[in-house]
This record gives sequence, C-alpha cells and structure tokens, in this order.
Amino acid sequence: MRALVQTVSRASVTVDDTVVGEITDGLLVLVGVTHDDTPAKAAELARKTYELRILDADRSASDVTAPLLVVSQFTLYGDARKGRRPTWSAAAPAELAEPLVTAYVEALRARGATVQTGRFRAHMLVESVNVGPRTILLEL
Repeated sequence: MRALVQTVSRASVTVDDTVVGEITDGLLVLVGVTHDDTPAKAAELARKTYELRILDADRSASDVTAPLLVVSQFTLYGDARKGRRPTWSAAAPAELAEPLVTAYVEALRARGATVQTGRFRAHMLVESVNVGPRTILLEL
C-alpha cells in the first residue's frame, strides 16, 4: 500500500455537485493498493499515517487530533517509465482495493482519528490548499 500524505488548511471531495467529504487544518491522504496488500498492511499504514510527524512543531495528526480526508487513488501505482502512456497493472483491482481502503479508514478511526472520505469508483473533484507544502509518500 501507498499513501501520499499532504498537510492542508482545507480539502474537499465533490461527487456529482455534492461535497461528500471535507476537512480543515489536517491531512489529505491519497491511498493506493497493490495486489499483495492485506488488512494487516492497511492497519500498519494507518498507524504510520496518523503518527507521522509532518505537522508544525514536529507533531502528528494524533498529537493534535487533526482530521484526515482519505481518497482512494489507484494512480499511485501508475508506471510511466516506458513511453508516454502509464500502465496501471500494479494497481489492485477494485474488488481487492475497496475493502482495503475501507480497512485503512476503519483502522484510523479505531485510533481515534476523525476521518472523511471520498467515494470509491466515483469521478471525484478533489480540492486542497496545501500548507508548507509538506508532502510525504508512505509505502509498505
């Protein structure tokens, strides 16, 4: 699994002209799943994300109870090393990815995190105002 974590002053996800998730002063997390990922990896990635010291004064979301907006992002496993057209073969199919993204969100909530989400398999408009900017790629 991969998570691209960004500090944001605000972020939102809109589907069909309806805001389905939004946060202020927290983390926007784009999550990608590959073929050999497991619920255990989802739980470990959730722990790493929530405890990542990426906020001001070397603090984590868990330290300051910052909210998270989690958006599934299969393109984190895109490969464009050959040619101009990326391949998505390393990305897990939706049937495997959706339950693992859900497990990731549930693991964050089990740690006490306030979590908003996008909508799986929907055409989403993701807006964010990055702070810093600070962006970290976590990978298991």
